[in-house]
Amino acid sequence: MVVSLGRSVTSQQVCRAMVQHHGLAQFVAADAVGPQIQSLLDQRTCIQLDPLSVIGTNADLVVLARIKNAKIGDVYRHLLPHHAFEHFAKERCLLPARAFPHYRKQAVETPWWRHSERMKRLPASVLDAVESEIRERGPLTARELTDHGGVEPLNWNGWKSTSKATSLALEILWVRCRIVVTERTPAGKRYDIPERALPAISEQIPEQEFFEWAVEQRVHAAGMLAEAGGPHWSMLRDARRNGLADTLVAKGRLEKVRIEGRRRSYYIQPGFFDQHCADADDEIRVIGPLDSLIWDRNLIRYAFGFDYVWEVYKPVQKRQFGWYVCPLLHRGKFVGRIDAYVECSATSKQLVVRQVWPEPNRPLDKNALDRALHRHANALGVTSVEWKK
Repeated sequence: MVVSLGRSVTSQQVCRAMVQHHGLAQFVAADAVGPQIQSLLDQRTCIQLDPLSVIGTNADLVVLARIKNAKIGDVYRHLLPHHAFEHFAKERCLLPARAFPHYRKQAVETPWWRHSERMKRLPASVLDAVESEIRERGPLTARELTDHGGVEPLNWNGWKSTSKATSLALEILWVRCRIVVTERTPAGKRYDIPERALPAISEQIPEQEFFEWAVEQRVHAAGMLAEAGGPHWSMLRDARRNGLADTLVAKGRLEKVRIEGRRRSYYIQPGFFDQHCADADDEIRVIGPLDSLIWDRNLIRYAFGFDYVWEVYKPVQKRQFGWYVCPLLHRGKFVGRIDAYVECSATSKQLVVRQVWPEPNRPLDKNALDRALHRHANALGVTSVEWKK
């Protein structure tokens, strides 16, 4: 099979198409944010999750960068349950409910994600007992379930799994799509059976082969998916290596492009560069470190001229900026990065800005930044914005 290297596009075309595709050209403003968040997930196909919450979790930041009236926590309140479920796409993500049949079918057919190692530590009877209890009394958190004792934790390169049998059973049942997350609470995730949480779609049988469907979904989520490997291919590395994406190009379901002056090829959906691109509004957006716009750091560096590294896992002495620094997007360009956090006292909560770094040779509109900070403070429910001295 011979596949063309694809047509060449300019960096300017890439920037406009990517900003438009990722819903970052114009804010959506609506009194009822729930339907807008549901529509956002449906359009994006996934929102990457991360437990860290410095100025909101990554999922919060994805929503706040696109929907003007949204608040922290709205993404979970308006999607779980019924409209979304959690599973692995590019790492752990929120996925639209319509994707669940694909995952359930694949989970039944394939022993995903170290099941064999987990099952060596857990009797099948415990797995069945936990599922039965959720079916009878759910939705439930791990703390609300019967305690089935301890297990030997798995150890992967220094990271240890749970030592509780009930929690391990929940992990296995969740990966196998026999239960789903219905709520994130201070006491932990709450689980239920799909027939209650996703009643409209849980029994549907998908016709399309899983990995063909998943590659197309990933291309849509990324906008431009590099042919070369990288974290943006997470969970689909075998599909990249075996030429499946090129098969989809040959079938006309994907296209290939290159950026002028660069050798790397990217997969796109047909018509990606033919979409109407609205002029970017005048609002600065705080972009989450795992926002799908910046999944491919090389692409962002080539096309946008912005070199971003999330330094959360870097040793302190090797950090250039800070452990949770977020990019600032304005008029379709990255104009800087911000280090901020929420500070609580006995009488108030404040959004504290530790530092802002403007990008060299790019003006940073102070009025737009002030609006963005107060908009974000309002979403966080804090009383003021303070600059650290």
